[in-house]
Amino acid sequence: MQLARLDLSCAELEMLPVLISEEDRPLVLRVSDADTVTALAGVAGDWEGSWGVWLEPGEDYGIGALARDVRTLAQLIELDHVVLDHAHAEHYAAALDALLRGEEVSVENETLVLRAVVSRPVVGYRVTVWHVEGGSLVHAERRLRRGPTRGPLTYYLD
Repeated sequence: MQLARLDLSCAELEMLPVLISEEDRPLVLRVSDADTVTALAGVAGDWEGSWGVWLEPGEDYGIGALARDVRTLAQLIELDHVVLDHAHAEHYAAALDALLRGEEVSVENETLVLRAVVSRPVVGYRVTVWHVEGGSLVHAERRLRRGPTRGPLTYYLD
């Protein structure tokens, strides 16, 4: 499996034609100068294929807003991958994964305090939640290492 991260500005995103992502190497989009979810929601309605989004949660972008935004975007495109890039992304990723599946989440650690939180509506399909760890993307079942960068594309490989 491979993921390819495409870094672009909001203006570049708006100028792109309708994109089609490949199932064996889905694009994970990261918008550098705007909120990625909002920017994608505005342009991606006709896009086909398997997509991903690269998000950087923080103090002003908590887990509740993150879950809401991912659920909303998943209604607009086939959102199969979410990558969280944050100092404590592993904690966020585990909580987001459970929230997207409609599970009740209770967790308390140095990053999150959640007690009996449920997020609805549930995304109707499985969204794989990754977190950045060093130069790799990590999910409960696999690790992709950072590969080559070619222009705005960075590849992550088995």
